[in-house]
Order: sequence, then C-alpha cells, then structure tokens
Amino acid sequence: MITRRQVTLGAASAATLVSMPHVARAQAFDLKASHWNPPNHVVHKTLLAWSEELEKASSGRLKLTVYPAGQLGGGVNRQFDSCRNGIVDIAVSLHAATPGRYSLTELASMPFAAPSVGNVSAITSKRLTELAPEFLAKEHEGLKILWVASTVPLMFHSKRPLRKVEDWKGMKIRYAGQQFKDLIDALGAVPLPVPPPETQDALAKGIVDAACFPYEGAASFGLDVVVKYTVEPGVANNSFAAVINPAKFAALPADLQALIVKTTGPQAAEKFGKAFDAAERDAKEKFIAKGVEIIKLPPDEVAKMKKLFAPQIEAAIATVEKQGKPGRKFYETYTK
Repeated sequence: MITRRQVTLGAASAATLVSMPHVARAQAFDLKASHWNPPNHVVHKTLLAWSEELEKASSGRLKLTVYPAGQLGGGVNRQFDSCRNGIVDIAVSLHAATPGRYSLTELASMPFAAPSVGNVSAITSKRLTELAPEFLAKEHEGLKILWVASTVPLMFHSKRPLRKVEDWKGMKIRYAGQQFKDLIDALGAVPLPVPPPETQDALAKGIVDAACFPYEGAASFGLDVVVKYTVEPGVANNSFAAVINPAKFAALPADLQALIVKTTGPQAAEKFGKAFDAAERDAKEKFIAKGVEIIKLPPDEVAKMKKLFAPQIEAAIATVEKQGKPGRKFYETYTK
C-alpha cells in the first residue's frame, strides 16, 4: 500500500528531476583569461570589455577573470601552452614568442606583408581570422582559436637618428621573433632578444640602441621616456591570437558556447583592431608630446629596405612549404 508520505516524496523527487536541467543551466562559469601585456595595454582592456559583454548577455552566468603580465599563464612564450594544458582557460599570446612553432601564421609578419586594401590592425586582424579555419587551425593543435590579430607595423624606436638604410649597420636592436631577427640581420644591425618588460631598462643602460614595437606597445612599456627617435613607416607586423582550451569550451552549456562563438570570430577581430588602431594613434601623440622626433624614411630608402628583405620572404615561404604547409597559398591569399 502506498502511503501519503511516499506519494509526497515521489512527487518531490520528480520535481527535482524536472528542475535539474534548469539548475545546470543556471550554473555560473568564471573563465581564467591570461595574457602577457601590462594592465594598461589594449589587449587587457579588450578582454575586460569582452567579459562585461559576456556577463551581461548571459545574465551573469559567464564572465572572465583576466590575469595580465603573465601573472597566471607565465611569460609570453608560455601562454599558449598554459591554455593547452588547462592552467588557464583562455590565453592571448604572440606567435613570434615561440619561433618556428607557428611558422605558417608567422608569414603574416613578413616585412611589409599586408592585405592590399590596407595595413591597419582592423583590416589585418579581420583577414587573419577569416583565414584561420582554412589555414591556421591545424597549426594551433590543442587550442580553439577565438580570433587572430595583428599589430600595426612595428617601427624602430631609437636613441640615435636612423635616416637611411646604412644608419642601421652595427645598431643593437631589441626584437621578438625569428622574422624580426632576420630583417634586423639584413639591415646589418645586431638583433638582441629582450623580453618586452625589460626593454625600457635595456635602452636606458645602453644594452640596446633601438627596439621594434608599435607605438601602443612602446608606450605601454615606457619607451617614450628613453628613446629620441621613431622611424616610419613600420616594417612588419606581429601576429597573435586569443584561444580557448577546447575541453573547457566543450564543458560549457550549449547556449554559452554559442555566446562565445557569437562574440568572437572575424567581427570581434575587426573590433579589436579598431581599438588597437585608436590606441596606436593616441600613443603616437604621447611620443610627440614627449619630444620624440618622427623620422619619415624617404621612398628610395624604403625601396632599398624592400630589396634587402625580398630574399627573406622567399626563404621563409620555402621553409614553410618544406614542412608540408601551404605557405605560398596562405601568403598570397593574405596579401591579395
């Protein structure tokens, strides 16, 4: 005989089972997002803004805790692996920080390489993210690409003037990535690997004479107080990416996965690029206000540079092709 108590308990159990999906659906998720830049950098600001967007759109169920300056994921060369290994859930890092590991992606950092429609971050970042599924996803094994981005072309910020190609000879120049090492070598200068946070000190102490950064990055690391000259145009971009751990992504409810997909991709890359471009313009104004002289390299000197760099581009493409990757197709598609 079934008692009233048993009926009551059974009804309660059924109600619990019915409500369980709603409990799971209401669970909150706080993803650990890491990058190598200081808190004043546009990457940090972008991640914070994205967190706010996610939290609002999910009614508080999804947000990011952002760790700048390698606080959680380690140095710039460890960020992707920290995400791949689940130490962090999301990471933003430079491809050039692990030379050769993302050799196909690094072709976007060849000297003067950019889509024919323009060489600003809004354009290059969107284009790289559009090409990521076809060309770059395989190279990022163990990571799910959210967006790929590109800096504006990095310029030489120096303690002495550089007005013609010959002036680079013998200069000690801070670089990041094999592509920049090669172009500095081609100019007859001496490339020295210096971590971004240590660059200001290296310039102040004379360990290096110049450094390659976009204005925004140079300002973020305080170079505007130690250099006297900046040479335009910039010579090459640096690519980087925002990635998420695939297992962490798969563990999210379907609606939160869809929200992440909706708020990333090419449009998000373009939005980030526009913010980067705006920050670049602001940083250039700060350099000028600090008395840094902007040197415009004459067209004939730029032509000399391009001639010096041409063999480097062909060699890099050939190396990638030998690795079984579509180097030339990617490079030609990206710069079309």
